[in-house]
Amino acid sequence: MGVKAFIFDLDGVIVDTAKYHYLAWKNLANQLGFEFTLEQNELFKGVSRRRCLEILLDIGNVTASSEQFERWLIEKNEDYLAYIEKMDSSEILPDVPKVLSYLKSKGIPMALGSASKNAKAILEKVSLLPYFDSLVDGNSVSKAKPDPEVFLIGASNLGVSPENCAVFEDALAGIEAANNAEMVSIGIGDKKILSEADYNFNDFTEIDINFLDRLIS
Repeated sequence: MGVKAFIFDLDGVIVDTAKYHYLAWKNLANQLGFEFTLEQNELFKGVSRRRCLEILLDIGNVTASSEQFERWLIEKNEDYLAYIEKMDSSEILPDVPKVLSYLKSKGIPMALGSASKNAKAILEKVSLLPYFDSLVDGNSVSKAKPDPEVFLIGASNLGVSPENCAVFEDALAGIEAANNAEMVSIGIGDKKILSEADYNFNDFTEIDINFLDRLIS
């Protein structure tokens, strides 16, 4: 296939911080007087923090001044960070280190491509930061997936052309972003939802070394 670099999404791919985002959004919703369900939380996958708050306020039929909006954004993030503070390497999803270690041993450059503004802190908490040659997160992009900006910046930082990159993603918007960048897209999760991916796996336990070798050969 000629893949020369790999880009990883963070939430739902390397670690599952989605549960902490959900709890923080749920706490804010409850504070504002309404419920926020796991089903509704599906709308937040791969979406920027600001857009998430807009959706949440729509769900609760709550209007906010710009000052309130900014304050609630900060409150939600502080709540989320309190959960993140307690993270450790036990939160890494199964067999992710196996794949990272193998690619590192082959000298394959790797980047993180995530909407999270807390990506570096999370990777430090779970001791995976040294694997990555570039971090592209919510602090360095202006366009949300399915816009390919986050992955194109990652490829550029690694010095590899987009068509020679492969992306691991768990969200449909992320798969669409990878496809829009003309990269190889690898879906992690429900194949029915991620049907546009070039390859699909339920999780990293299904990814064997032979598959990686075929991509990079």
